[in-house]
Amino acid sequence: MEGKLIFTSTALAALSIFFLLSLKLQASNELGNYTRIEIWGPVGPESLALDSMGRGPYTGVSDGRILRWEGATWADFAITSPHWRKECNGSSDTSLEDTCGRPLGVQFNMATGDLYIADAYYGLVAVGPEGGLATQLATEAEGEPFCLTNGVDINQENGDVYFTDSSTVFQRRDAMWAILSGEKTGRLMKYDPKSKEVSVLLRGLAFANGVALSQNSTFLLVAETATSRILRFWLQGPKAGTLELFAQLPGLPDNIKRNSRGEFWVALNVQTGLLPKWGLLNSWVRKAILMLPWKYEILRLAVPEHGVAMRFSEEGEILEVLEDNNDGETLNSISEVEESNGTLWIGSVVMPYVGLFKR
Repeated sequence: MEGKLIFTSTALAALSIFFLLSLKLQASNELGNYTRIEIWGPVGPESLALDSMGRGPYTGVSDGRILRWEGATWADFAITSPHWRKECNGSSDTSLEDTCGRPLGVQFNMATGDLYIADAYYGLVAVGPEGGLATQLATEAEGEPFCLTNGVDINQENGDVYFTDSSTVFQRRDAMWAILSGEKTGRLMKYDPKSKEVSVLLRGLAFANGVALSQNSTFLLVAETATSRILRFWLQGPKAGTLELFAQLPGLPDNIKRNSRGEFWVALNVQTGLLPKWGLLNSWVRKAILMLPWKYEILRLAVPEHGVAMRFSEEGEILEVLEDNNDGETLNSISEVEESNGTLWIGSVVMPYVGLFKR
């Protein structure tokens, strides 16, 4: 199904950005309740999920493993690659990712206990409640192979799985170039566990990333990282099949997670400064940066490392902003916020720890 993009809230989005930039919750007020749960060896606990018994969180890391937090230590739970070998253990070498696997988005089907995983190289996979080697469920849609499987969410009523493929051109190790190049091959898809079929809901997205289903299952939110937008795709009702702007953001959105109240946490991996904003909007600037031998240095200088966590209502109203004012020590390159019983679990695609806020 193709979605027709409807921009109906431009003025509201601009006002929201102004409000966001003026609203800052000082990190120093929260530090007393903030701790880090270190992960020794691999890095990048990108996405987090708790099972139906409240255990966890579970998270995928750079060496292809799924780990489970057991209150005092991390325990091995699963792997996503059938080619995983001892050289993978503890690795953060991106050249090994296509061998070891790189799990990104994770979400449980609470009824079955199955953990669904979007692995950047092995597609949509799932593993049962006992863990072990994940089963590969889908690697392509409509004859087009996945190249960077990324975000995932589940309809807990019928088991439908919604997930994204960020690009059909670039793999995860080249994700920044996918964003800077301006290419739009990202897709939002649905996997039906009964028929085992994949259908494409949206295509032509500029680095499709996190995805979250609304509490009443009437719409999906999907992060379009390269444009700093959250888009809403209607599944039911009079707007079914249409796409609209949900939020224009002052940074690059990663994952989206819904809390028990039906609100959405959006993790902005970085705030975009003037150079990234200018570069993303101008194709000749993007091409020029990609041709420079010192392009990595430019990106490191241009993009601030600290992130922002934003909580939205179902209507797109900004309810809360957590911004790091501690030189990146608290919200450093965050990728996801998972809220459970007043606790915020904070993921990152590059850091060797999971952040923990207790309210």
